[in-house]
Amino acid sequence: MKKVKITVVRKAFYKDLSDKYENSIEHACDLNEGDLFVANGWQKPEGFCNSAWESISSFVMTLAHGGSNFFDGWMKNPKSAMISCNDGFRPVSFLLETLDEESE
Repeated sequence: MKKVKITVVRKAFYKDLSDKYENSIEHACDLNEGDLFVANGWQKPEGFCNSAWESISSFVMTLAHGGSNFFDGWMKNPKSAMISCNDGFRPVSFLLETLDEESE
């Protein structure tokens, strides 16, 4: 099983949707663009958002076990995926990349 690098590549906020539908919250996400995490195989990295992990974990598991070429050539690098968390108000996009390094 391989390690998988997770890079936060974009963090959006849709204020119009939040104003219209969301109850006000002060703190929603600790992730920032450029943050890097490494999943040890299928294991959630320390400090990684639980909700975001639920959105990306099946792709991480597939990559860690040698899977590739999601959706018949969707990604230029077949050992990668671009996945976003499921927060419709402030989605975070993650680049997942299989590393050559074996998990522990």
